[in-house]
Amino acid sequence: MAARPIWKGQLRLSLVSIPVEMYSATKTGARISFRQIHGPSGKPVRYEKTVPGVGPVDADDIMKGFEYEKDQYLLIDPDDVDDIKLETKKTLELVQFVDACEISPLYFNKPYYLVPTDDLAEDAYRVVRDALRETKMIGLGQVTMRGKEYLAAVKPSGDGLLLETLHYADEIRDADPLFSEIEDDTADEDLLDVAKSLIKRKTAAFKADAFKDNYTAALRDLIDRKTKSKSTKRVQTDDTSSDSGGGGNVIDLMAALKQSLAKAEGGKASTGSGKKSPTRSTKSTASGKKASARKKSA
Repeated sequence: MAARPIWKGQLRLSLVSIPVEMYSATKTGARISFRQIHGPSGKPVRYEKTVPGVGPVDADDIMKGFEYEKDQYLLIDPDDVDDIKLETKKTLELVQFVDACEISPLYFNKPYYLVPTDDLAEDAYRVVRDALRETKMIGLGQVTMRGKEYLAAVKPSGDGLLLETLHYADEIRDADPLFSEIEDDTADEDLLDVAKSLIKRKTAAFKADAFKDNYTAALRDLIDRKTKSKSTKRVQTDDTSSDSGGGGNVIDLMAALKQSLAKAEGGKASTGSGKKSPTRSTKSTASGKKASARKKSA
């Protein structure tokens, strides 16, 4: 099945507009998910929206609540929220350029591929790609998708352009209160030399395919064995029935079986080579004067 663009529009650099399409750079299907099934009946588990002392409620009676104080909510009509949603703009204008190393990893959110829509757009597309590559710069702009405006960074990636959405400044938590209890003493020189030697010995070029998701691989093997086994119970669900509970509940396997994974692997993730997975430590460059984190609507 061919990939579908999630956004179409113009990538603009000054007076130059390039027709482009945006595709997600990640695959959600790589993770295994489960659906909750009621064992005795074989029917999918559904959830009703209920209110204590009232019972099931009509969807039309549900409003959005904003907690402005502890347990104190403003009630806002969902239609009012829909009315202020931004129309999907068709232009992503690069309004600023920064050094490729200047943006902290904290800000990067989700990657997308930007692709020229036709042959006529390729020439200008290549010019922007090569200019960013040779200057080692990242272009910044804002793009509107699904009624929301995102801060975006555009940079060369292979033969094309990669767009990464960025967190806004007030979405980044200030790290100072979390790190303030760590004593600012100099590390022991002997221990530091050993640590640097280990780092040097294990330094190599990054290859993403060198690390395997061992848990998902084991889970797929389990599913394959269960599928081939005649003793595995099977049920056929009927999704045509409706109730006030809405859609079925899909469980994120990594979260649902987190305790089992930690117990099975001793609480330590591993790479395909059996070594401990590398973790990236990033130091916050965010200002100490961050605004309060924005509340998410219910």
